[in-house]
Amino acid sequence: MIGWKRGKAAGGRIRLLRYTYRKLLALSLLLMALWGVLFYYAIMEEVVDETNDTLRNQAHLLIKRALRDPSMLDAEENPLAMYHFRPISEAEGLRHRETLYDSTVYVEIEDENEPVRVMKTAFRMSDGQFYELTLMVSTLERDDMVRAICWYLGALFLLFVVCTSWGIKRVLKDVFRPLHKLLAWLHDLHPGKEVPPLDNPTHIREFQQLSEAAVAMGNRSYKAYIEQKQFIENASHELQTPLAIVRGKVELLAEGENLTAKQMQDLDEIYATLGRAVKLNKSLLLLSRIENGQYAETENVSLDEVLDHLLPDLMDIYEDKHVRMERCRDKEPFVIRCNHSLAQILVTNLVKNALLHNHEGGEIRITTSPAFMSVENSGEAPLDAGRLFERFYRGSGRKKDSTGLGLAIARSIAHSASLDLEYEWHDGMHVFKLVKRN
Repeated sequence: MIGWKRGKAAGGRIRLLRYTYRKLLALSLLLMALWGVLFYYAIMEEVVDETNDTLRNQAHLLIKRALRDPSMLDAEENPLAMYHFRPISEAEGLRHRETLYDSTVYVEIEDENEPVRVMKTAFRMSDGQFYELTLMVSTLERDDMVRAICWYLGALFLLFVVCTSWGIKRVLKDVFRPLHKLLAWLHDLHPGKEVPPLDNPTHIREFQQLSEAAVAMGNRSYKAYIEQKQFIENASHELQTPLAIVRGKVELLAEGENLTAKQMQDLDEIYATLGRAVKLNKSLLLLSRIENGQYAETENVSLDEVLDHLLPDLMDIYEDKHVRMERCRDKEPFVIRCNHSLAQILVTNLVKNALLHNHEGGEIRITTSPAFMSVENSGEAPLDAGRLFERFYRGSGRKKDSTGLGLAIARSIAHSASLDLEYEWHDGMHVFKLVKRN
């Protein structure tokens, strides 16, 4: 049957809304960062291009003035001017190509180097002499402008991220609201109870289909539960009656006076086989009821108190094996939330298993604390931990009259009580340990 429990997600798991939100936010941040880098270089390219155009225009004006007034070429270099002329040879002039690059120039007043954009070009005067014009433009204003753009861009980017994060979260919360209502409805489903109506209107087709499938699945599960419950009860009742009749007939036959020793032995084997069949029928019925959640009444049960009531009787039953008992208990008892009858069956199966499969003169040690209970018994060799809790599993050395269901029932009860039943082999001892889940 299907069951759901409300609680915290297991380690490493996060909510779908949070997971989607993080992914979209990370993608938005990445795209914005890439956009910011591209925008920065685009602005820089545009600024540099504008600076180059300014240098070309100024160079063109200076060359025109020099062609009209050649005295400009012979004037002493002005330290405040951002240009100067240098005569060059004809071969150098013919090979010369216009170049633009970033550099620095020393400013004596401020005693520091300042960034400039430099342009070098060549031209020929009317007398055939070539000159090289070096023209510089300060880029301080350009750098200040780029820095201001970056600050404004950063503030805009931060504002955009905040608004986008808030918007994405609100949109996703609204989108996933039908899913959350469906999950809450699923949490309210319990085995053996009718499926409650699902009021979850949504315009999202996938969520509509999911809701319809969940309702249909719940109805099928409830129907299967009822049919299985009826089948188990009917099958158990129908089997118990003929088995009881056959056992009664065998007892009557055994009371006959003309039976041979061989016939008595055969009747004894038949009676023992019928006893195992009755026991098997009851165990299968119990296991099915546990797994179907038919023991819904739960309470806080102290397994220490259960042990106090059961141990004397069990030790008397197996006193012929002369098993030594050691009981270790904490000040605080081991308390679980479980059906009281199932808790008794759980403890009985574990202790009986330790006594039944112990060797004569062996040892059994039972330890309880607020967090766990362990039952240890001496043995010859470790068991197959991978198959130990399977139904009808019988390892080497198992008793012939064992149904192979005792540990399967114990694990099923432990699971229903939110416990883990573990097995290990330690220092010549079989250790079965009940541990509360986190």
